[in-house]
Amino acid sequence: MFTGLLTVVDRCSTCGLDLRGNDAGDGPAVFVILGLGAIIMILVFWVEFRYEPPWWLHVAIWLPLTFALAVWMLRFLKALLTAQQFVHRTTELDE
Repeated sequence: MFTGLLTVVDRCSTCGLDLRGNDAGDGPAVFVILGLGAIIMILVFWVEFRYEPPWWLHVAIWLPLTFALAVWMLRFLKALLTAQQFVHRTTELDE
């Protein structure tokens, strides 16, 4: 469904569905920022107050984890919202 990291293909290689009109907009980004941001910050505070690690260890733990989860969640939510647009027939190419 994707070409590259987050770019949706123009046409499905399996079924030939035209995906040019589908636009997930800012929905996935908003969900990731609010949801993942809240979860990561709760974990950061818990680790800080429980174990008191040095600041460099926080960076080493949370930076790669946040990046990996954000990319995964963006791909998942973008695919989900594109599927919802197809199910409800709400694309820019509808006539």
